[in-house]
Amino acid sequence: MGQPKFLLKMPDGKSFLESLSRQYAEFGCSNIIVVLNKEGIQNVQNHQLKLPSQTQIILNHHPEFGRFHSIKCGLKTVSKHWFFIHNIDNPFAKRDMLEQLFQEKSDADVVKPVINGKGGHPVLFSRKVRDSILNERKNDYNLKVFLTAFKSKEVTVRDETILINLNTYEEYLEFYRR
Repeated sequence: MGQPKFLLKMPDGKSFLESLSRQYAEFGCSNIIVVLNKEGIQNVQNHQLKLPSQTQIILNHHPEFGRFHSIKCGLKTVSKHWFFIHNIDNPFAKRDMLEQLFQEKSDADVVKPVINGKGGHPVLFSRKVRDSILNERKNDYNLKVFLTAFKSKEVTVRDETILINLNTYEEYLEFYRR
């Protein structure tokens, strides 16, 4: 990408991280947790990103352990019964979709948005999932595999942005041209 994904710009000029954290703040999240390595934290400071006041940056001292470990780092500070996990390579968390997922949380520990049979982001999790992840000794667990032990619910949404997953510069350019 030529730079960290969270610094990529949205069409309005805000970084992915600024835009995504603002969307969660507008939804009403009281604690927005961002997990970064040391270099990522330096980039946030150097670029003077404007993040909502309820944003908390957590340092992952061991990024080499992978994504599951990053999630564990962030979950140590989660106190709410329900929380979202969102990848930065999808910079959208539209309020209507977040509300729909939150409304559908009964009878499940994992609530996933789907459109046309495909799952996307963000995913809503219960405290039960949080506690299990924190109690897992392995740091390199595949989250999808880990979640098979929990009751999941798929919620059909109308928001196609849940499927965005920008992993290459070409994908980013195509996204930006929309």
